[in-house]
Amino acid sequence: MVSRSDDAESPASSFVPSTWRLGPEDLPAGFVYPEVFTRVLARQLVDLDPWYFVEAEQLVATRTGLLKRYPRHNYVPFARRQDNDDIACWDHDPAAGVLIVHDWASAGYEINARYESFDGWFRRAVDDMLDWD
Repeated sequence: MVSRSDDAESPASSFVPSTWRLGPEDLPAGFVYPEVFTRVLARQLVDLDPWYFVEAEQLVATRTGLLKRYPRHNYVPFARRQDNDDIACWDHDPAAGVLIVHDWASAGYEINARYESFDGWFRRAVDDMLDWD
């Protein structure tokens, strides 16, 4: 289920469109979205062609599919690349960084890239946007 209420973790949270976040019942226990992710959503920076933030029912469906295809992981998706099957996600803990999962790859071979933080991934997504035709 997608969260329909804004959380009050920070002042920026009151402006965050909740359609780009999973509800607590769909998240790993103890999962907290990084503050910088919340700030990006508050500014509605969600369409960075070729990347776009996944929203609402598609977000729940993406997470469900990842859990089914890669049961050894607890991926929490947040963005998808439109020109391939890459999904940006956390594996149960945002502090561990962002993984780029090539969806539908064989289990154990799905990770295409790693970023130390959401910030690092976001900077790369902006670079990709600037290079996108």
